Parts: sequence; C-alpha cells; structure tokens
Amino acid sequence: MRNYQIYYATMKKASAQMSCMLSKDLRKKYGKRSARVVEGDSVKVIRGEFNGVDGKVTKVSTGDNGLTIEGVKKEKLKGDKFDVYVNTSNIEITGLNTDDKWRMNKLEGKNVRAARPQSDKKEADTKKEATTEKKSSKKENSSTKKTSKKPSTEKKSEEEK
Repeated sequence: MRNYQIYYATMKKASAQMSCMLSKDLRKKYGKRSARVVEGDSVKVIRGEFNGVDGKVTKVSTGDNGLTIEGVKKEKLKGDKFDVYVNTSNIEITGLNTDDKWRMNKLEGKNVRAARPQSDKKEADTKKEATTEKKSSKKENSSTKKTSKKPSTEKKSEEEK
C-alpha cells in the first residue's frame, strides 16, 4: 500500500505530497501549518544527513519525490558533485517565494482570483481592440486602392456604349 501512495501515485497526489511544514513565524503569520514547496523558497533541513542546512530550493521534482537545495550535494568517488533530492517531510519552509500572487492569496485566505484585477483586463481588451481597428483600417485602405484601378472604369464605359 505504501508503494502505491509514494511510487505509483497519480500526478495530482504526488503534487499534493510536495508540501512541507512552515516555520513557527510563518505559521503565526498565515495561520497554516504547511504549504506547497516552490522553487525560490528558502528552507531548512531538520532531519537526515544534511540536518541544519539552510538554502533556497533550486528544483522541485514530483517524479523523484523530493527537491534539491543549494548547498546540499554529495561527492562521487571521482570527485564530481551532484545534487541530492531531499524528501519534503525532512524540511521546513523558513521563507516564501512571493512571486506567485495566486499562491500568496491562497495562504492568506483571500479570494484566490483577486490576483487578477479587472483594470488590467480592461486595458488588455482596449489594446486588442485598437490593434484590430488598425488591421481593419489597413484592409479598408488596401481595398479602396484596388477599386480605384483603371480597368474597372473601362468596364463601365463599355457598358454605357
């Protein structure tokens, strides 16, 4: 059963498992115990071989069931260093990446869709309308040029005769 929960989990469940606990300061601030880990968050390892290491998250991988942190590397026998995937149950978030407004609204308990103000949409719509008007005016100008050709006047004169 454990294998199905970890290794054979659907992407939705695996993504939900990529959350970890918040530090005491962040718990008080947001009123939540855990949050989904995102690249750019600063975290602290609290269990395992790298206990006590602080760093920023460089990569989150649901396939490998973990994340890589700056400063958490192992050495091969030949001297090469490689990143180690740390399970999210062994870390706590000490600082959040605030670039994603949707995520921050969700943590604060606000309306998630509030990140997209209506004024921005209206400005974008007016820009789109302006570009479509320019395109249509260009088409009209080109169509008027086509109708003012001499062969069309010659046809009219032939019809009059």
